[in-house]
Amino acid sequence: MAEGRGKIALFIDGANLHATAKALGFEVDYKKLLQEFGDQETLLRAIYYTAIAEGQEFSSLRPLVDWLDYNGYMVVTKPTKEFTDSSGHRKVKGNMGVELAIDALELADHIDRMVLFSGDGDFCALLAAMQRRGVEVLVVSTISCKPPMIADELRRRADRFIDLVTLRGRIARANERQ
Repeated sequence: MAEGRGKIALFIDGANLHATAKALGFEVDYKKLLQEFGDQETLLRAIYYTAIAEGQEFSSLRPLVDWLDYNGYMVVTKPTKEFTDSSGHRKVKGNMGVELAIDALELADHIDRMVLFSGDGDFCALLAAMQRRGVEVLVVSTISCKPPMIADELRRRADRFIDLVTLRGRIARANERQ
């Protein structure tokens, strides 16, 4: 990641990054992730977004969220919403896109580069808005699995696309490196 000493912010769509890493067969070591991007840049913020099911005695996300909160990440959570769809199936929804977009736009005047860890095509408008403000946009996801975990339009909109598989050796948990 040799870019220079610009100011950078990481915006992590937690569910999306987790699914992408899982599809590639590894788990992210979040301490190494901070180091990877903070070693060459001035890391202004690393923000992790996730929805958490309310009312559960224990969420499998809670230990991760607590660790991130104490180890250099800002953590933004909101409760998931449960609903029944038109065919009577129970669904759980927890999209954090609006929160991520607002935070990114509020930081735009303070950063040179944003790194978005998501493949969600809904972020195309955010990328365009950041670019209009002079912010270089890097998107981290993967095209290395079938189907790809990134929307083609998001990959095309980014100034730079980084395939998560190329970072694996530097950000995977130690017992999973290959």
